[in-house]
Amino acid sequence: RQRGPALPAAVGALCRALPPRARPAPDTLRRARFDRPQASLDFWKLLYVLLKQIHGGKWTESDAIGAQVRFVKWALWYQGYGRPQLQRLPADGSAGSRELLLAFSWLLHCPGLLEQLLARNRVQTGDQTSVCTCEDDLPESQEGTSEAGAEGRVDVRYLQWLHGRLRLQWCSLHAQHQEQCKLLHKIHLFTSGSHMDQNLGHFSVTEADLIRHPQNYKQLLQLLESESTQLEAFLEWKQLEAVYWQWMETVLDDMAEEGNMCESQDADVEKRRLPEVTSCCPWAAKLAGQMDRLSRDLLALQEQLHQLVAQRKAAWWEKVATREELQRERFSATARKAQESIELKLRGLTSLCAPQKNRMHGLCRLVLRNKQPASKMAFGQCVPKEAAAAVSAAEVIRELQLREASLQGELQQLQQQCRTRLDGIAEGLEGVICISP
Repeated sequence: RQRGPALPAAVGALCRALPPRARPAPDTLRRARFDRPQASLDFWKLLYVLLKQIHGGKWTESDAIGAQVRFVKWALWYQGYGRPQLQRLPADGSAGSRELLLAFSWLLHCPGLLEQLLARNRVQTGDQTSVCTCEDDLPESQEGTSEAGAEGRVDVRYLQWLHGRLRLQWCSLHAQHQEQCKLLHKIHLFTSGSHMDQNLGHFSVTEADLIRHPQNYKQLLQLLESESTQLEAFLEWKQLEAVYWQWMETVLDDMAEEGNMCESQDADVEKRRLPEVTSCCPWAAKLAGQMDRLSRDLLALQEQLHQLVAQRKAAWWEKVATREELQRERFSATARKAQESIELKLRGLTSLCAPQKNRMHGLCRLVLRNKQPASKMAFGQCVPKEAAAAVSAAEVIRELQLREASLQGELQQLQQQCRTRLDGIAEGLEGVICISP
């Protein structure tokens, strides 16, 4: 009884907190509760826009409803929503509004979804830059390209051409980034002392453009007002969120009474098969193929590991049985080499397990600091001094230099291993002289 007057307020706050592009009307959720077909298209569009933003894709108004339906089905399956009733909905988006309401509520229950969407749609008035000093593991192998032959071989000249093209594009991108940094530095330097906020002290590119073109203030003001309204709605939603989930419990009860959720748990596997791969979701087909290849690779690696363990165990017992026949000097050299290898591995494990205090990742606002020492040169978010410490440019440069030195050492080690392997191959070739480049 207490939920009655609070439910419209909760649904209205939720709708206002969603992105403006596909913000549904509160009446759309009421229609979906009774499975009205008029609400289906609005829900498909809503889920399409939300999932596009979550996966970092671009949304366009011209996307056909069929493409939106296929993308939503694939994206929800990728997120972990495996309800087969959703996959069986018609491709024209003409029915299934209550199923879509259930899927939307499941997606809404994901932790931090609304916060993530609000952060993505923030109005940026400062100069942003991306900072990442994380040491993510790179994939050790990649799939062959379409230019590979029937035996899976790739021409070395083609790889050299790709490498040269990649280096050219990388150099061009680096030069453009350097030019952008020079221009940003000029703007920050020339406008130093002009900003009302003493923590900033200078204008950003957006603010400098607004000074030159005051007519753009109206558009920025509208965007800021829209963002403020969305944030206020989010705060109201957090206070009334429990009312919405109580209402969703009644929706589930109605679906159970109508028999929509009473299907057998032992349904055939074909009912839960993936939706058909189409050209609108190339990443989905690639993901499914990678999962299949990963499963096969894991099984093969497991079998190889068992065989390798058995072989190593047999070889070890054979060495133990014949250790008295080994020369003492050779045994000492082998033990010393093994000890050095173990120490190197232990150092690597220690560095991985140690707490990473200086790992940084994400967007930061560029702030010029000329009169402060390098240890306080902040280019983090514009926050008061009592707030969290800003990120120092000198600290990021030092961290990247250490990372570069580590990668250079790893590269030299791999090059030495390749030279040793090539020397071993060359020794087995009779009448052939190999000259290293």
